Parts: sequence; structure tokens; C-alpha cells
Amino acid sequence: MAAIQSFGATHPGDPEPGDLIEIFRPAYQHWALYLGDGYIINVTPVDEGPPATLASAKSVFSRKARVRMQLLKDVVGNDTYHINNKYDGTYAPLPVEEIIQRAEYLIDQEVSYDLLGNNCEHFVTLLRYGEGVSDQKSPKYNGFSAPGYISSARPKSKNSFAVQRKTISLLQKCFLMF
Repeated sequence: MAAIQSFGATHPGDPEPGDLIEIFRPAYQHWALYLGDGYIINVTPVDEGPPATLASAKSVFSRKARVRMQLLKDVVGNDTYHINNKYDGTYAPLPVEEIIQRAEYLIDQEVSYDLLGNNCEHFVTLLRYGEGVSDQKSPKYNGFSAPGYISSARPKSKNSFAVQRKTISLLQKCFLMF
């Protein structure tokens, strides 16, 4: 898997399946996992229009997200990105085949989202390492850990609790498969 490398939209570089992709938006960073053949998997707000339009601030404030497989070039748009497997020194990456199988299982599923405890970086690191971690999170959140995609943040409504339960159930099934 590739080391940390920076590229612009006009020079996409050569990510390998299982690599973490950090996309630099004007006000925040978005994370995706490279699947191969130009495709990534990432989470986007459920109520967002076209799946690749992540430049809106709405994506960081949403409580629910949809797991999507998209072309890297479409998601990056005019922004820049780099391959950033920054936790490889702390966590051992899972075998690439397992990362891809888990990712494919989750495509088009709805998951809970929380900027500090359940964000896009947590999602992709959970796929890559089996442990959801993020530098973006607050110390009061525990984030995720295998075998579930579980946040210590309390849901604010019955609906968000139902989404969080569904997320936990989907990811537990995913991790039990392997």
C-alpha cells in the first residue's frame, strides 16, 4: 500500500486498494478508502443530492450517512487529496481482500454519523484496521472499535438511536462474516 503522497485533481497518483484517501475541502478534510479501478468508498449525507457533491458544509453536520462507491475523480472534483495511511505505524492493516469485502458489503447502507465520534475517518479506518480512529475526534468520545461501529455519543432522538442500532447491526454482521 502506498505511503503518504500528495496529488491534485489533475495528477491523481497511484493509490492501491485499501489505501486511505484524505481529501482537502475548503473548510474540512473528507476521508475515503480506495477500492481499485478509480473507485473509492465513503460516507455522504443521506439527504444530499448527487452523491459526489461533498463540498457542502451539510456533510459535516448530518446525523445520518449513506455508504457510497464513487469514482475518486468525481469525489475530489477541484479539490486536492493525498494517500494517507497515517495509522499504519500504530495499527496493522487488515488483508486487502478483507478490507475490500467489508467495504463492498456496506455499499448503499445507511449509517449513523457524528462529526466528533462517528465520522468519515472513523469509517474508513474501521475498514482498513478493524479499529475506527480519528484525529478529528474529541477526547470525550470513544469512537469505534471492532466488532461494532459504536460511538459513545448518546443519540439525540429516537430516530438517530434507530439509525445507530441499524449501523451497529450491519457492521457486526460485516465483521462476523470474516
